[in-house]
Amino acid sequence: MIVETEFLIRLVLAAILGGLIGLERESHDRPAGLRTHVLVCMGAALFTMTTFDFIGPNTDPSRIAANIVVGIGFIGAGAIFRAENRVKGLTTAADLWVVAGVGLFAGLGSYGHAIIAGVLVWLVLVIGRKLKKKVVKHHTDLDS
Repeated sequence: MIVETEFLIRLVLAAILGGLIGLERESHDRPAGLRTHVLVCMGAALFTMTTFDFIGPNTDPSRIAANIVVGIGFIGAGAIFRAENRVKGLTTAADLWVVAGVGLFAGLGSYGHAIIAGVLVWLVLVIGRKLKKKVVKHHTDLDS
């Protein structure tokens, strides 16, 4: 059984890491922002802890991960839409999916893995946005 302090540490870590990623999305006015990312990350951590707490240590961890991935896939699908000849929301859907993985690590108590994954996701979003702007600008300059 997970004691309350351990439960709190895992849940707070999930909230912080989900919040870090959610703030990046919120600051660029994306469909899923701070609250959504925090809730997805915390939800994954909660389901992970609940499974191990009530079913026990003999639980097959792959079943937890598989069910979280499927569930978040439905949420992500709701973030994707098509406008004219463009598909929007793919990055949001993908980062919600990955944030659930961060929450899964936090729920397992794998703090280092959760922190590394969360920071890398944030870096991909921040650096990816900057690279995309440079590529688009460079491409536009070539067309002129």
